[in-house]
Formats: sequence, C-alpha cells, structure tokens
Amino acid sequence: MKRYVVGVDVGGTNIKLGVVGPSGQVIVRNSFATKPFASTQIKLIAALGQEIEASIISAGLHKDQIAGVGIGLPGLVDYEKGVVRFLPNIPGWRGVHLKSILQKRVKLPVFVDNDVKIITLAESKFGAGRGVKNLICLTLGTGVGAALILNGELYRGEDNAAGELGHMPLNEHGPKCNCGGFGCFETYVGNRPLFALASRIMGKHGMTTEDMFALAQKGNKKALLFWKTAAEHIGNGLVGIVNLLNPRLLIIGGGISHNEKFLFKTIAATIRRRAMSLQGSAFKIKRAKFKDDAGIIGAYVLVMNAQK
Repeated sequence: MKRYVVGVDVGGTNIKLGVVGPSGQVIVRNSFATKPFASTQIKLIAALGQEIEASIISAGLHKDQIAGVGIGLPGLVDYEKGVVRFLPNIPGWRGVHLKSILQKRVKLPVFVDNDVKIITLAESKFGAGRGVKNLICLTLGTGVGAALILNGELYRGEDNAAGELGHMPLNEHGPKCNCGGFGCFETYVGNRPLFALASRIMGKHGMTTEDMFALAQKGNKKALLFWKTAAEHIGNGLVGIVNLLNPRLLIIGGGISHNEKFLFKTIAATIRRRAMSLQGSAFKIKRAKFKDDAGIIGAYVLVMNAQK
C-alpha cells in the first residue's frame, strides 16, 4: 500500500527532504545546500532526483510504497500545471515544468506548490489548525507569506496565486515594495523594516529582532516599545482580512513568531479594537506548531489530497 510520501522543501539557502508516514511523522530527514546546484535548472533538478531516491533507500522503502513526491517552492507556482513560474531567490527559475521533468526522472507522481501553501496544509491537517475550517496561516520573515483555508479547503484563487497578504497595500503613499507597489504590509513588518525600526528606537545601527527580543526579556523599555509597535503594525495589517474573511483562527509562524509573549496579545487587541464587532470577537491567534519540518509534512498532505 502506498502510504508514504517524499516531501521536499526548497529554499534559497537549503533544500530539506524527508520521508513522511501516514500519521504525518517524518521518518527520514536530509538536507543539502541550494547554491552549489542553483546555477542551472538541470543541476538542481538532477540533485533533487538523486536525493529523493536516496531518501527512499534510507527509509528502507521501495518505490511501490511511495504515493508520490511533494515539493514546496518559494515563489509563484502553478499547482495545476506543475510549472514553477518564478523563484525570486533562485536565479533562472522562470517557466520551469518541474512536475513533468522530475516525474520522468524519479518515476513517481510529483506535485509542486508554493511553500507557504504547503506549510498551511501541514498546520491545518496535523498542527495548530487541526479541526478548524476557516483559518489564515501567516509567515513572517524576510517577507510576509500567507495562505488561506476556507470551508476546510486550501483556497488557491483563479491563477493559483491567492494568499499574497504581504502585498496588500496599507498606505497608498507608503514605502516602495519589491513587488512594485507602495505601502504594502510587507514594507512594515518584513525583516528589513523591522530591523530599521529597531535601530531607530534604540538609536544604534545594526539592531536585529533577536537583539530586541533579548533586551525585551530583560525589561528594556525601548525594546518593549519596539515589540508593541511591531505588533500594532501586524494587527493593523490583519484587520481587513479578518473583516473580509471572518476566520476562526490566525496562525503565525516564521522568524519572529517565537516572540509570542511580546506580540500576540497586542496583535489581538489591535485587531479587536479596529475590526467590526462580530468578526473581531470570532478569531483566535496561535503560533505555528511546525518549524523545520513544516514544508515536508505539508508536502505529504499535498500528495495525499491530490490522490483522493
């Protein structure tokens, strides 16, 4: 019986692989650096194929026990066609028919999707969102990623591009964003603007969110002000989505989510203060359950859902 999936989480720095069993447990893990293989599509796809097959062997399995390979990628991915449209942090990846190319190599069904959508599948099936029909999963890091579970299903949109919460404009005259717009959510709560905010508040160049967390733990008033300001920015960015979609749950993951004690209460209070009364009373906030394994576990859900 085909009960196992090879999950692949492609990042700009590292690629993580794992063999996942039927209850979402990762039984074998592996990783390798992206950069040595990123110069051409051929090299990276060849490396993926080799590592996928090696992972199956390491797990003591045969291909006839593998339901498929699920791959999450950091960019625009057409799930239905299996085409990687654009990966901003891996040069040269535009219009790559990854699904068909890799299927021929590994002789297994292959499914590809955006990495945040795959993380959201993991949290919905096995993690913080288990049993919740309407939720938003938000990842905060260099950029802002998001995906939506609506009525128990992953919402993709007409072009498989739904969920770009980081590029919802909050200010029509705000800072220029990498997407080409202005005043996007990401320009206020991505790592770069948060580092700049930390440096301004502390009056010291080069401050990071890790620095501000350490200072806040010691009760530093400026650091506590930083986290209050950051949380208000995040809350303000989420008000519109709460009013529009009326989710039961907001899951927050990514680099700064471990600072839950300095963020979540203020985020919730900001949303409740500004949202419409019914929607503002209906949601909860939770930290994402999965960290390094999220993309691998989500890939399992992606494959099994596709084969129902």
